[in-house]
Amino acid sequence: MIHLALIEDDEVVRRYLAAFFAGSDGIQCSIAAGSVDDFFDKAQQIEQLDIVLTDIGLPGQSGIEGIPGIKRKFPDASIVILSVYMDNDRIFQALCAGAVGYLQKDTALEEILNCIHTIYKGGSVMSPTIARKVVDYFAPKRTYNEPLTAKEQQVIAAMVDGLSYKMIAARLGITLETVRQHIKNIYRKLQVNSKSEVIVKSLKGEI
Repeated sequence: MIHLALIEDDEVVRRYLAAFFAGSDGIQCSIAAGSVDDFFDKAQQIEQLDIVLTDIGLPGQSGIEGIPGIKRKFPDASIVILSVYMDNDRIFQALCAGAVGYLQKDTALEEILNCIHTIYKGGSVMSPTIARKVVDYFAPKRTYNEPLTAKEQQVIAAMVDGLSYKMIAARLGITLETVRQHIKNIYRKLQVNSKSEVIVKSLKGEI
């Protein structure tokens, strides 16, 4: 029997999830709380929880902020985020805090149920979009080994001197379009996106 807890502030969603899990074989929905504080109030008489399915945007403590306290209360419980938030910051904050899964809130109920069984068996789950974000984050970043040309070095020196594109063109005796092409190549080779980043790298001696 999987002992499950829900933390969801939307009453309609909370009741819907609780009813679904209550009718699922092998699962006991021990707690259905509207906030982290409500969860702890209801957890006082609970001795065992296997999985805690929690939203992030909650009254009081967020679902992420509540993870450490939940882990102290139930060290063996696996915590899964079920949220509409898909930004990198929240995803990695949740995983670093100890969540073993991160699901989008529009995930089908049967799929959530399958994920719960997977986690109970020691696995970890993520919605495909979330998993891709994690993979992309840890994937080796592409690097460019092309050296800067002498002309590109001159363009960088002019940028450091504070010259505009037109002034760089005049100093180096090239067209404005050629200046733009050189700067495009400089950005690509240095893996930067702005003039200020180029200047900082030059002043730090990184070029």
